[in-house]
Parts: sequence; structure tokens; C-alpha cells
Amino acid sequence: MAAKWIELVTGSLEQKKQFKQARARLEALPEPYLTAATAFNRYLMYYGGVTEGDTMVQMFTDLADLWERAAIDSTPVSEIVGEDPIEFAEAFAQAYGGKRWIDKERDRLIKAIDKAKEAES
Repeated sequence: MAAKWIELVTGSLEQKKQFKQARARLEALPEPYLTAATAFNRYLMYYGGVTEGDTMVQMFTDLADLWERAAIDSTPVSEIVGEDPIEFAEAFAQAYGGKRWIDKERDRLIKAIDKAKEAES
């Protein structure tokens, strides 16, 4: 009973557990994959802006899968991210649909401009 109430306030406890597991997998990577994965994890936390827990957990689980596989195969970081790590990170994030934080602000902006236009009439 208490868990349901807590989840109502904080979100899914299972998703939080899965997110922490994905983060622990990243932290267990050897160098240079640890440095790269940590940097992408941080960037995606800011850039990704995903608001749906399932989508966010999947994105970070897939990120852990990617870097673990690269470490196992000894794939050079440059082969994974290419010439532009920003482009790689943003393309990676865009592969995960769902509602993002910026969507709310876009809607607010559109409504505010529509209201301003109406006031001019």
C-alpha cells in the first residue's frame, strides 16, 4: 500500500531501480569506455529531456548495452561516435520518441503568441 502511494508521488520504483542498474553498468566499464559513457550519460540527462520513465530507462539501458558491447569487442570510441560526438548523442536521443520537457514549453510559447495575436485584433 505504501509503495503505491510513494510511486504516485515519485514515479515508478521499478524504473528507478532499472535506471540505477544501467548507471552501475556504465560505472563498471573499463577506460576509455567509462569516460565516454559517463560523458554521454551526462549529456543525455540534459539534452534528452525525456519525461516518460519507460522511454528514459530504455534509452539508458541501451546506452549501457552499447558501451559494454564496445568494451567487449575493443571497438575504438572514435568508431562508435564518429567525428562529431554531439551529433552522435543527439541522434541517439532522437531515436527515442516520447514526450520531452521542451514539448511543454513549445506549447506554452504557441499559446502565448496566439493570445498576443488575438489581443492585436
